[in-house]
Amino acid sequence: MRYGRSLAGIALAAISAAWFGATPAQAREVVAFRDNISAGTVVVRTHERRLYYVLGDGKAIRYPVGVGMGGKQWAGTTRIDGKYIKPAWSPPKEVKRDKPSLPDVIAGGSPKNPMGAAALTLAGGEYAIHGTNMPGSIGGFVSYGCIRMFNQDIVDLYSRVSLGTTVMVVR
Repeated sequence: MRYGRSLAGIALAAISAAWFGATPAQAREVVAFRDNISAGTVVVRTHERRLYYVLGDGKAIRYPVGVGMGGKQWAGTTRIDGKYIKPAWSPPKEVKRDKPSLPDVIAGGSPKNPMGAAALTLAGGEYAIHGTNMPGSIGGFVSYGCIRMFNQDIVDLYSRVSLGTTVMVVR
């Protein structure tokens, strides 16, 4: 089902509501999207600090996000190569160099795990689109290149995308 929810997506949404004790974030909304980009594509506009999931027919779901801080932003086209719920996190070398006190691995589900509720890893690098346990960071230039979403929003996006989904990051 391209635009509908699969049974797995419905189950994931129910788990999300139970886990977070709330409905999905109100900041997420369907908006006009006139770019000539195929339905099912994820577009991140870092200058806007917004992620768009293209629905087609001139519409997209817009989510607020946190993006790379100065000198850590990137642009390009890639694909989703992994989908994980409550993933464990190992800090990349650059993060570990800047913050040597970080452990080598933070267990999934830990309140100290920066990946939050779910992660969509991106091919060709150490980047991901993921949740966060620091919701105040959404809307800022805050990461080492990853795209941060409210936990409710990453769970929603997770249910809509599949492995191989195209992701375009533009400045």
